Amino acid sequence: MLQTENPDDYVLGTGESHTVREFVERSFGYLGLSWEKYVKTDRRYFRPTEVDSMCADSTKASKVLNWKPRIGFSDLVKIMVDAELRKVGLKPPREGDKMLEKVFPHRWWRVD
Repeated sequence: MLQTENPDDYVLGTGESHTVREFVERSFGYLGLSWEKYVKTDRRYFRPTEVDSMCADSTKASKVLNWKPRIGFSDLVKIMVDAELRKVGLKPPREGDKMLEKVFPHRWWRVD
């Protein structure tokens, strides 16, 4: 983005739309856990003016930068869960790590 002749703002995203509930379901499901056992919903924290749906439109990035997403929602959830488990000293399933290794074989960051 910054290496273009005229740097600009771009939206990057998969073009998929998911709810927080879907994120929670996938995260717990990845670990073989039932999210209902651990998560409670408190409607007091719902925002009355919440936007019902948002979805990234990366058309500009696709056209100008020839960019396209390489990781979808399900794999992103696994990557995030693996990283969080590792951060707190637990051993992750590593499916997310394997996806990163596949999609970015020459990455500069390390996954231990």
